[in-house]
Amino acid sequence: MTLNYYQQHAERFFNSTATVDMSSLYQPFLAALPVGGKILDAGCGSGRDAKAFKARGYAVDAFDASPEMVALATGYAGISVEQKTFQDLAEVNRYDGIWCCASLLHISQHDLPAVMQRLARALKPDGIWYVSFKYGAGERVHEGRHFTDLNEIALAKLVAPLGAVRIVSQWQTEDKRPDRHEQWLNALLRKA
Repeated sequence: MTLNYYQQHAERFFNSTATVDMSSLYQPFLAALPVGGKILDAGCGSGRDAKAFKARGYAVDAFDASPEMVALATGYAGISVEQKTFQDLAEVNRYDGIWCCASLLHISQHDLPAVMQRLARALKPDGIWYVSFKYGAGERVHEGRHFTDLNEIALAKLVAPLGAVRIVSQWQTEDKRPDRHEQWLNALLRKA
């Protein structure tokens, strides 16, 4: 369902997100990374964030599930974006930072714990991990896309089984797109 949405609306989604200024969210994430560190942009969408990280001198890998988004993101970010899902992620201790901006929210509550385990394995010890979810509780379908909304309590329950991974900070923001007024839960996680 959600994948079909992005395949059918890739260009519209790209145009509405590629130039959104996310620098206020980059700052705390990048401040925790080594200079030139390796970042995974997981569920990269338009490639906006991968492009920004590359421009700042980081080594960036990126993936998205939608073939159309992969093509647009590859062209925009100037890196080879891989087409795969979170469930395909097999790397172990590879990334200094993992960036999951508005991507994990499309994973069902049932599948989210296993996906979080895969991402935690891919993160190096002492690595930093950014996640964002629309603020709320539960699952819903909106305009052909599945959403899992989280609040602070639900995020804490999701992170608790990850062992060495802990929540470093969490905060709420309003959507950065000028025509949207949704609230987002943002968090930085660190792997001990």
